[in-house]
Amino acid sequence: MGIVTVATTPQTDPNDLGADGPAPDAEGAVDRAFDGAVEGDDDAVRREAGTGESSRASRHWWDRNADEYQDEHGDFLGDDRFTWCPEGLDEADARLLGDVTGKDVLEIGAGAAQCSRWLAGRGARPVALDISYRQLQHSRRIDLGRGAVPVPVVQADAAVLPFADGSFDLACSAYGAVPFSADTTALMREVHRVLRPGGRWVFSVTHPIRWAFPDEPGVEGLTAVSSYFDRTPYVEQDEHGRATYVEHHRTLGDRIRELVTAGFRLVDLVEPEWPAGLEQEWGGWSPLRGRLIPGTAIFVTERG
Repeated sequence: MGIVTVATTPQTDPNDLGADGPAPDAEGAVDRAFDGAVEGDDDAVRREAGTGESSRASRHWWDRNADEYQDEHGDFLGDDRFTWCPEGLDEADARLLGDVTGKDVLEIGAGAAQCSRWLAGRGARPVALDISYRQLQHSRRIDLGRGAVPVPVVQADAAVLPFADGSFDLACSAYGAVPFSADTTALMREVHRVLRPGGRWVFSVTHPIRWAFPDEPGVEGLTAVSSYFDRTPYVEQDEHGRATYVEHHRTLGDRIRELVTAGFRLVDLVEPEWPAGLEQEWGGWSPLRGRLIPGTAIFVTERG
């Protein structure tokens, strides 16, 4: 089975590119502009970014950076390891999804589908979904290298899931999709829709408190420099004002409210502590910061 690509990008507002960016008359024109963008010349700003712009920026950013990401973090992620976070909390130990044997599982923002591969090895029937075609190509590379049966993969936007109602018993995401979606209320409703009654939805994201601190692993990352309550997206944009990377912030209260509104019940909120002996840094995650402030929040929920 190859990579199934589904055109489910959210409807684009013609003004979605913001005050400084052009309103494209066709999606293809924006795609071609991104394809010609030069990485490394982007400016970081705080400004609004809507669903279409955020989705498009994520797709192109991950397509451009998938190779580097897998090269840098592939050893930590493994070929079929299910780790929830840079703190190294594994599903094998945490069992946040419960017994996965015989369960239909949707992994959202799957990357190279390492978590789905682990689930398949435990008797689950996973489907790995990601917005980036290049990330999913890495899934195929890993499967071919291991001589394993490929995990089914789908390229689509997490906010518009291409599955029928009640298709899955479980849904999961390890740092995938949620922080990059402009409308996570819609995303949560979509996950609720494709889950069967009683199904679990477990996802990990950067702990919301980190939004107030610089994304630095050293002492400079220990001083709050912005408001935890400022929801203005973080945007990297090119010289024409086009977003090339977008990340959205929600407070803990925001996240719980959108889950409850979508019909989920919060079972647990896990804040993994930095483990003794782990000295590896990952971006802004480090032993120094991890021992003082939480870096990850894992939401464990059930569908009503």
